[in-house]
Amino acid sequence: MTGLPSTTTRWATLAPEPDVDMPALLPSALRSWQSTGDGTRPRRSLRDWIVDVLAFLLALTIGGLFLATVQDATPVGPVWVVLDVVLGLACSTALWWRRRWPVAIALAVTAASIPSVSAQVAALVMLFTVAVHRRARVALGVALAGMVAAVPYSLLRERDLAELWHGLVMGLLVTALVLGWGMFARARRQVIVSLRDRAARAEAEQQLRSDQARRTERARIAREMHDVLAHRISLLAVHAGALEFRADASREQVAAAAGVIRANAHQALEELREVIGVLREEDGDGARPEPPQPGLGEVPALVEESRQAGARIDYRCDVGTPDTVPASIARTAYRVVQEGLTNARKHAPGLPIDVRLAGAPDGGLQVAVENPLPSWPPEIAVPGAGLGLVGLAERVGLAGGRLRHGPDGDRFTLRVELPWER
Repeated sequence: MTGLPSTTTRWATLAPEPDVDMPALLPSALRSWQSTGDGTRPRRSLRDWIVDVLAFLLALTIGGLFLATVQDATPVGPVWVVLDVVLGLACSTALWWRRRWPVAIALAVTAASIPSVSAQVAALVMLFTVAVHRRARVALGVALAGMVAAVPYSLLRERDLAELWHGLVMGLLVTALVLGWGMFARARRQVIVSLRDRAARAEAEQQLRSDQARRTERARIAREMHDVLAHRISLLAVHAGALEFRADASREQVAAAAGVIRANAHQALEELREVIGVLREEDGDGARPEPPQPGLGEVPALVEESRQAGARIDYRCDVGTPDTVPASIARTAYRVVQEGLTNARKHAPGLPIDVRLAGAPDGGLQVAVENPLPSWPPEIAVPGAGLGLVGLAERVGLAGGRLRHGPDGDRFTLRVELPWER
């Protein structure tokens, strides 16, 4: 609807068609969900056709009755009667396009109503249309033009001064009534459009929040996938490299390394299947619960797994009460140790690694993974995206902690401080 908030169409494109029992009985201006989005107006509804037909017939019928009544009271020549009828018919026909060009047609009909009695009803219909489809000051301007046009009309038709004033006062009252009715209809439509706009906006924002939550969860799962697979694949690379460069290895050593490779490959496939299964889960009550997440209790097994791959690890845990650490903080600490061991195997293979966990409820949790800086490039370059520490920093930040990493003298240090409570 011209003159109403323009955000309705934009939000309506995001919302489904509303559940309306009889949409054909709504004005086309309130059926913006049918808009094609290219600026074209919706087609007339059944209600619009009924209103337009009635407006056309009433303008012709009542206009003709006015002409007959005035002709009996103050007869004029046949030329004026023919002109009056032609103008009345033209103004009544113009009502079919009153919604497309309301102001232009209203001014034209107002001008035609000066010599034409039969155009008076069409002028009132156009004033109502302008009051509904345009702002108040535009409607007031058209009403003022109608009042100005009423003066020469009264001078042409009224012979007595009392009748002249009576006609002007009646015209003013009728104009005020039609103008107020149109403004009320416009205000009501604006309220309806505003409420529908709010509903569409709320639904669209709810959809955006759901999409954002889904993307956030997928990003979290992707980080888990990176942490898990990077750890497993680095173990595979270490054992495969040992088989490649240890040509003098005994049959038992080769079999043991192959067993470790097979077990880690199987575990990596299982964990990848779990992650992809979560990604493919559809929303609903039947969604599969996530598997238990690792915490501080699983860190010793993680360290032992790396030791079996040939890493020399000095592990010490000085956490007073590990069971009281929140699950999210414990899981973050586990991922820190996992990423630290993975990076050490990638960039400093064969060098000793120090893993330290310490903390208490009043001091937070500290995690440190250190290894000497290698003086030579690794014989087996394990590829990586270089985003492990970036993702780890994001994970630690979400947990409310701080991360520092980089060379410290002749050692590379990864240190994380996490709050005990989150």
